[in-house]
Amino acid sequence: MATTRIIDDDRLTAVGLLVEVHRGLTNKFAARLGRHGLSENELEILLRLGRTPNCQLRMSDLAAQTSLTTSGVTRVVDRLERAGLVVRASCDTDRRGTWAVLTDTGLERVTAAVADHIEDVDRWYTGLLTPEQLQALTEALRIVRDTVRPEAVAGVAEAARARPHVDA
Repeated sequence: MATTRIIDDDRLTAVGLLVEVHRGLTNKFAARLGRHGLSENELEILLRLGRTPNCQLRMSDLAAQTSLTTSGVTRVVDRLERAGLVVRASCDTDRRGTWAVLTDTGLERVTAAVADHIEDVDRWYTGLLTPEQLQALTEALRIVRDTVRPEAVAGVAEAARARPHVDA
């Protein structure tokens, strides 16, 4: 009679596969992103800004949405700001808050990078799945994300309403 060991639990396999896939995709994407002069973290910030209404998010919301700490977001935004891809703007509703706003140059840069990045995404991820599998995976990941990281959509509604004040 075979006994089932707890370390052979399928739930551990599922989580392990998710971690392995993330690491593998990160490695596959890094080379081409590097040719665009962007790190994974920089791309994530630029994409989040570009896909948000008015291409802006409060710095605290960027930290909540990404895998970065608040200080990590500050460092990445500092680099992007020096490169002219992002500007900071004061928040009229919260004197302590600061918006990160994607510049036109930033939008052009992330658009160029994404044109190549989407080829890698398709080659190494979405293109390996049928449309039904991709839809099911996306729905499943959203359920888990919304439970473990509900802050991942933080600030989107406020960004759509806000008019940041860019200091000249």
